[in-house]
Amino acid sequence: QVQLVESGGGLVQAGGSLRLSCAASGRTFSRHTMGWFRQAPGKEREFVAAVAWSGGIKYYAESLKGRFTISRDNAKNTVYLQMNSLKPEDTAVYYCAADRTLDPPGRVSTSYSYWGQGTQVTVSS
Repeated sequence: QVQLVESGGGLVQAGGSLRLSCAASGRTFSRHTMGWFRQAPGKEREFVAAVAWSGGIKYYAESLKGRFTISRDNAKNTVYLQMNSLKPEDTAVYYCAADRTLDPPGRVSTSYSYWGQGTQVTVSS
């Protein structure tokens, strides 16, 4: 079992930056693929980024490449999402997800077994 707790969300002006964190419990965190997804009001949950257990493989949604960066620190059981040049359309609840079996990292939400409760990111224009 892995429990995930996101933090770092908030209100930011367009053009600003935020860094989300996802702290995981469990001794097997380092063997889990980690992903970030987001869901805006009235929209389906969408893939943002994912990182393999080793940190060596990273995937991003095409539309977010260059602005968002995913990273992980296995010693701290934490995965991060650095978000730069934020736009109002980035407003959403951001979720952290984990799975032990995905290799390479998955882009489909249903592939992940564990989810955090989400953190709200609001970007004002």
